[in-house]
Amino acid sequence: MRIRMEKEQAHKLIDRMPPDATWDDLVHEIYVREVIEHGLADSEAGKTKNVKEVRARYGLGE
Repeated sequence: MRIRMEKEQAHKLIDRMPPDATWDDLVHEIYVREVIEHGLADSEAGKTKNVKEVRARYGLGE
């Protein structure tokens, strides 16, 4: 799934970054935003798992 980026959104993301931000910082922010947008799209499409099911699958405690 590809989520379309609008230039205005990219400019806002950059404008919110501190003056001493690095390219790595920018790449990280873009990655985080993309992951969040994919998660929201999956949630809206009903493609989510129950937290208990995920915890059990990966052996995580409650």
